[in-house]
Amino acid sequence: MDSTPLGQRPVIRRYRDEDHDAVYDICVRTADAGGDARGKYASDDLMPDLFAGPYLHLEPELAFVLAQGERVVGYVIGTVDTPAFVRAYREQWIPRLAHRYPAPTRPPRTPDEEMIAQHHRPERMLLPQLADHPAHLHIDLLPEAQGAGHGRRLVETFLAAAAQAGAAALHVGMVTANVRARGFYDRLGFQEIPVPDPGPITYLGRPTSG
Repeated sequence: MDSTPLGQRPVIRRYRDEDHDAVYDICVRTADAGGDARGKYASDDLMPDLFAGPYLHLEPELAFVLAQGERVVGYVIGTVDTPAFVRAYREQWIPRLAHRYPAPTRPPRTPDEEMIAQHHRPERMLLPQLADHPAHLHIDLLPEAQGAGHGRRLVETFLAAAAQAGAAALHVGMVTANVRARGFYDRLGFQEIPVPDPGPITYLGRPTSG
C-alpha cells in the first residue's frame, strides 16, 4: 500500500513548455542503458537533443510527464506515425539544430560523432519489420520514481492517446543490455519483433488497445 500523502503522490499530466529542461535532465540521467550519462559526451544536451527534444517540438500533444508537486520525475513521449515523424525530423529538427550539430564530413571517430551521425540519419527508424507498429514511444523515470507502478501508468496513458489518434500498434527500441527495461516491457504485454542485424537494440511491440 502506498503510504505517500495524497498531495505528494506523483500525477500524470500533459507536457508544458516549462517542463522542457526537466525532461532534458531526466533523459540524460537515464540515457546510459538506464543509467546516468552525464559527462559521457561533450554536451549533456546531446542525448536529449536526439531522443527527447524532437518529440517535444514536433508532437507535444503526445508528451506526458510524471509530476511530484512542481517537480517532474518522469515522462513519456513519442509519435503515432513514425514515417511522418522521420520526415518532420529531417525537414524541421535537423535545420533547427544545424548550428549545434553540422552535417558530418567524415565517418564518426568518437562517441559524440557517432551520436551526431545518428541525428543526421533519422531514416534509421524506418525498418520494414516495424511497419505494422507505426507508433513508437520513449519513457524515462528518475530512479526515485521507478518500481512503484508509475512507468506502467505512463505507458498506458500514451497507449490510450495513440489509440485515440488512430494508431493500432506501437513499438519501442530498447538497449538490449538493459535487462530491467526488458522485464518492464514484458510485463506490459510487449513482444519481440524480429529485426535482422539490430545491433545493440531490441525491438518490441504491442497493440495500443486490448
